[in-house]
Amino acid sequence: MKNLDAATVADATSAFGTLTSNEPHDATRRMIPAAVIGNTLEWFDFAVYGFFAITISKLFFPTGDETSSLLLTVATFGVGFVMRPIGAVILGALGDTHGRKAALSTTILLMALGTAMIGLAPTYADAGLWAPAWIVLARLIQGFSAGGEVGGATAFLVEHAPKDRKGYFASWQQASQAGALLLGSLFGATLTGVLSPQQLEAWGWRIPFLFGLVIGPVGWYIRAKTREPATFERAKAANQQASPLRQVMGSYRKEIVAGFGVTIVWTVCTYFFLVYMPTYAVRTLKLPQSASLWANGAGLLVLVVLAPVFGGLSDRIGRRPLLVGFAAAILVLAYPALWLLTAFPSAATLTAVLVVFAVLIAGFTGPAPAAMAELYPPQVRSTGLSIAYNFAVTIFGGFAPFVATALIARTGSPLAPAWYVMFAAAASLVALLVGGSALRSKA
Repeated sequence: MKNLDAATVADATSAFGTLTSNEPHDATRRMIPAAVIGNTLEWFDFAVYGFFAITISKLFFPTGDETSSLLLTVATFGVGFVMRPIGAVILGALGDTHGRKAALSTTILLMALGTAMIGLAPTYADAGLWAPAWIVLARLIQGFSAGGEVGGATAFLVEHAPKDRKGYFASWQQASQAGALLLGSLFGATLTGVLSPQQLEAWGWRIPFLFGLVIGPVGWYIRAKTREPATFERAKAANQQASPLRQVMGSYRKEIVAGFGVTIVWTVCTYFFLVYMPTYAVRTLKLPQSASLWANGAGLLVLVVLAPVFGGLSDRIGRRPLLVGFAAAILVLAYPALWLLTAFPSAATLTAVLVVFAVLIAGFTGPAPAAMAELYPPQVRSTGLSIAYNFAVTIFGGFAPFVATALIARTGSPLAPAWYVMFAAAASLVALLVGGSALRSKA
């Protein structure tokens, strides 16, 4: 099975040459904002729930105990990730059979629907148990949508990229996610700064969700106007084998395991340091919410800027040196970082820690998308990448805020989440060092 796939890909490669590198330069560059804009809109919708976890816990999960309410809120955040593997299988295969445009247009419309449901949801005081059930349903829709986003957008970027710039192009996948988180952070900091707590709980928290609803159709329009990558179109025409899912599960299991392992530290660091940290700063460090959100915004800005830098660097020196080096740095520095935060809690310390870890995350996630995309040929790339990435995100990343909160509650130590980050870094290092044969190409 795999030999036949390899032959097909080899024939296609010799016939097509370096199609992506021959595309008009300006037209190729325009594919970056097309993918980035839609991805930013989608991840903005997905991120703001995490930023407003404390407010949502009061309005939709009132238990009488603040910790229990927050646990239910972050667990609901994680519930959306349960749908990601399903979305990965269905939407990933959609991207490989019907095209990148069809899959990416579908994901953003579904995300807009989930966003609308949250922004317009009645609170527990108005609708009782129907209110949290409504939020759970919205998160499930968003999770299904996000399951097809990373694989589709990364495949789209890699396949439009010039041959020697795939790392740079694919890195905009991570930069756009960070941009979405930055936009959500700015919304949170602005709203908490200009609105009273009463106004924020009454209606202010809905503003970013409604903003995402309004601009969602813009992302759909932009994506609908893009063109399919020539590499994918011709590889698809040459591939007359089984379905993408059957090909991936039959011939690329080793690649899926390698991609799964690489994703672990990526997703844990993203959701702990860049999504959950504002909640950690308020609940554990007792810092003002606006200060924690501004510090988070500084870290996100660094990630937006540096992810493409490291992605481009990986085109020159290879993916593996950066992936191994920065995973090791995260392993070594996670515990000292949280110790520093708890020993000297201040806005300045929080900003410094988040900026440093933004550099580390950028160093890893800049080259990671291209390294994972290069594991698969075009005709199964969206499916394989989506499955590997989203299963890891579901197991390790989606519940990272819940795990962090539960570890603190169980141990009584604010340093406990550091062990989870260290475990994630160690797991990815093992995948990088042991899975060398699978992480081929420029990795």
